[in-house]
Amino acid sequence: MACCSFWVLQAEETPRFRVATFQSEVTLPLGDLLYSEPLATVEHPLLAKGIVLDDGGKRYVLCAVDWCTMHNSTHLMFQSKLAAAAGGEVAHVAVQCVHQHTAPSFDGSAEELLKKQKNPPQHRNLKSLEEITDRLADAVTKSLDALEPFDCVGLGQAKVDRVASIRRVITPEGKLLTRWSACKDPELRAMPEGNIDPMLKTITLARGEKPLVRMHYYATHPQTYYRDGRASYDFPGMARQRLQEEEGVFQIYFTGCSGDVTAGKYNDGTPEAREELAQRLFAGMKASVASTRLSPVEQLQWRTVPVQFTARTDADRDSEESRSVLENPEGDPDARSQAAGRIACFERLKQPIELSALGIGPARIVHLPGEPMIEFQHFAQGLLPGGFVAVAGYGIGTPGYVCTERAFEEGGYEPSASAVVPQSEEVVKTAIRQLLAVE
Repeated sequence: MACCSFWVLQAEETPRFRVATFQSEVTLPLGDLLYSEPLATVEHPLLAKGIVLDDGGKRYVLCAVDWCTMHNSTHLMFQSKLAAAAGGEVAHVAVQCVHQHTAPSFDGSAEELLKKQKNPPQHRNLKSLEEITDRLADAVTKSLDALEPFDCVGLGQAKVDRVASIRRVITPEGKLLTRWSACKDPELRAMPEGNIDPMLKTITLARGEKPLVRMHYYATHPQTYYRDGRASYDFPGMARQRLQEEEGVFQIYFTGCSGDVTAGKYNDGTPEAREELAQRLFAGMKASVASTRLSPVEQLQWRTVPVQFTARTDADRDSEESRSVLENPEGDPDARSQAAGRIACFERLKQPIELSALGIGPARIVHLPGEPMIEFQHFAQGLLPGGFVAVAGYGIGTPGYVCTERAFEEGGYEPSASAVVPQSEEVVKTAIRQLLAVE
């Protein structure tokens, strides 16, 4: 549907808002470490896809990267290079991982610690990181030559059928079970989907009725099978690519608050299951696009809120103990690598982490760090029950899992993989209220 024609005519005379799209391959060289093993083959090229927004005074960047996670100095490197390339500020750049596990997990701060050790374990290639981020920055710079006016924002959403399901399954007897991304247990797969967000949201930037770019937001862990030395953008990338080829419109996919959401109910870890998931997600994206309604864009608003997380120091997270593990040249290589990551995150958590949100017309987009549980997405949307709130998780990975206090009480995998204290739930929710201007 068209925007208000009077407004469109005004915009044609004095275009106020402009957008450019960019894309760059971010696949590591063969032999470099992926999530947990060296890259042996490339099934799909891993991509960084994003937009530069220009409101006539400032520029903002949104970027979704086909990586598992990026921590500490790596995330800052992406932000800094994108900001410089776009002619903007670091605080106005949101870099979110899609979180496929057939993709890199990179912590430049931990790698620097490992490089300094005697007999260091195999670690990631910092030169590859520099080259990848340089190429991405170059793509952003080149995209500025193609900045074009937009005057409408389109909002759409649709239910995705049989893709997402809650990972933390509570039995009638009160026992907590884990339904991993690939699940072959028929009893676990038969249990309900749980309290997911079944809706995929799509935000379209358009010139009149012509769509220029679509951004999709959906909450589930985006992997089917992995740890086989293969680079793949998995079923979300497959759906994204199909829609782009069919529609001829640039498509970006962001993963929502999926810390406790997987495809496990519908995925047995086979290529056939992956194809089914890709097709169902593709159908949901098409339905969301079909439901899109356009309205005039009258303002852009970017908000940032610094959040001071508190690092956990319990269990094996003591920094001195981790340092002794790291510095033992005869120690287990995996344990030493994990210790380096704990130390790097502990140090980074001494400083605030900035959360951000973009308001564009009636849409609000919230960018969160770490692996936030689905509760944070429900919470954000509940603050504006009549509004349109999309949430992207998997920004800077330093906090690890961002869990609810209840999850810590229940136990299970997610709290065990969190680097921050249980009270972080209220800290993050307070920040979300501020980002959405709901006090």
